[in-house]
Amino acid sequence: MLKTVMKPMMKAGVMLGLTFALALTGCSAGKTSASSGFVGDQVKYQIIGIDPGAGIMQSTEKALKEYDLKDWKLVEGSSAAMAAALDKAVKEKKPIIVTGWTPHWMFAKYDLKYLKDPKGVYGGDEEIHTIVRSGLKTDQPSAYGFLDKFEWTPDDMAKVMVAIEGGKKPEDAATEWIKANSAKVDEWVKGVPKADGKKLKLAYVAWDSEIASTNVVKQVLETRLGYKVEMMQVEAGPMWAGVSSGDVDAIVAAWSPTTHKDYYEKYKGKFEDLGPNLKGTKIGLVVPSYMNITSIEDLKKK
Repeated sequence: MLKTVMKPMMKAGVMLGLTFALALTGCSAGKTSASSGFVGDQVKYQIIGIDPGAGIMQSTEKALKEYDLKDWKLVEGSSAAMAAALDKAVKEKKPIIVTGWTPHWMFAKYDLKYLKDPKGVYGGDEEIHTIVRSGLKTDQPSAYGFLDKFEWTPDDMAKVMVAIEGGKKPEDAATEWIKANSAKVDEWVKGVPKADGKKLKLAYVAWDSEIASTNVVKQVLETRLGYKVEMMQVEAGPMWAGVSSGDVDAIVAAWSPTTHKDYYEKYKGKFEDLGPNLKGTKIGLVVPSYMNITSIEDLKKK
């Protein structure tokens, strides 16, 4: 009887031990080291992107072709979803590849690097331009005068973005920055007459950089010049179509010369370009610094 009882108990013990060992092996195998194996296998051949209408997505699709990355997939989403995926990966020290740009708060929060782009698909440094509808100078001279003077630095923008990412409402972060940089704002509105309640429409894409800049511009227009400003969050295509048709008065979110190149050329002659409001931007593929890759060419299996 004892033999009969012990036999199934021993068998169960062996099975339990094997199950536990397999579980441990499974846990070990499930961990993805940032420095072992081919990067494509590590990240499931996925590049985490943002909204499909963004110029950086078009550039990335082009990069996949130029670098012959046939097995790779660009995952569409939003800038918020991309940032959330990056945050999770960094916290777990796992590999990830995202579409990135500067200025962006994620470069202040994480240790990141751009992958080299030897084929120049993403272009060099970019600028963010202010674009206004045709005729704005005539019927909204105050808005035109301020927008023509509006210019700040990546560091300025980063401060607003970091405040928003830290939990502040965009309008509060903008107001806080304006108070801390009153001398700069004074120069923007110097000699510009008040508008006395006139209405103005600003369009922007839901990038952290554009949320920051458009909110700052809105606050200056309202608190310093007396405008009533409506902000319209749209995709890149409708943003350009709106300012070109006159349905939108202005945008301070036009990335040039690469990101919004197609829209610029499509609507050329139907808007006025007031020039850059921020210089020194960049776009490309971004990875955490702990990943052992340095170039887009490293994504191709040898």
